[in-house]
Formats: sequence, C-alpha cells, structure tokens
Amino acid sequence: MEERFYREPEIARLPAFLPAATYNLAHTLLARAGKCLFVPIRSMQYMAVLDAEEFIFVDSQNKAWVELAWQRFQPKARTSLDERVPFEVAHYLPQAADTMKRLPGEFHQALLHLAGRDRPDTSATILTLHSKTRTEDSPR
Repeated sequence: MEERFYREPEIARLPAFLPAATYNLAHTLLARAGKCLFVPIRSMQYMAVLDAEEFIFVDSQNKAWVELAWQRFQPKARTSLDERVPFEVAHYLPQAADTMKRLPGEFHQALLHLAGRDRPDTSATILTLHSKTRTEDSPR
C-alpha cells in the first residue's frame, strides 16, 4: 500500500529540541519497522509518519496534508545518549504553532503505547546448558 502526502509552501521554520527518550524510542521503533513507521496519536486525532529523514504530522481531518514536520535532526550534536536532540520544525499550515504546544508530549505517549504493543505475550524460559567435563578417558 502506498500513501501520499502533500505540503503547502513552508510558512515557518523554528529550532527545537526533542527529549532523548522520545528520539531514541522513535528510532528504535523505526528500525524495527523498516523504512517507515506510522504512529497514531489518538489523543489529538493525528498521525505521525516517521522515516530516517523526518517525522511528518497530519490531522485526521486533512489526512493527505502535512501540517508540520520535524526535520534536520542533529543527534551527533549531543555528547551522550541521554541528552536532548536539536532539530527544526517546519510549519506548513497556520495551526501548526498551536499543534506544537501539545505534540511533543502526546507523541511520546503514542510511541510508548506502540512499543508496549510489540512486547511478546509469552514468558521466557531459561535453559541450563551442562558442559561435559574432561576425564582421563575422554579423547583430547
């Protein structure tokens, strides 16, 4: 299945920071999914579409139109994995500034929900492996 998204001309571009927990979880889930990951943000009725270059956000009322995008992530700017990651927010629709007020927190919650669904339902079993000990009679 192929999805297509469209963008109006960019109306603003602002610097921002993404908490390390959100950035790391997003990229972990994306690596498991492959080239693209769809993240429903049910609390806002939005869909996030992640790929290696950017995260785009679309409103359920305007499914094909990108409202805003998180781009130009700079993970190498941080000195440890628990530091926030600088990036840029591109606004394509006028309501993007208002959406950004709630989006980071709600996006993180949606990622946690998605990660929780991927956990295996079965318990793990630990096998004990016994090694053979050498005796005088065993070949060398």
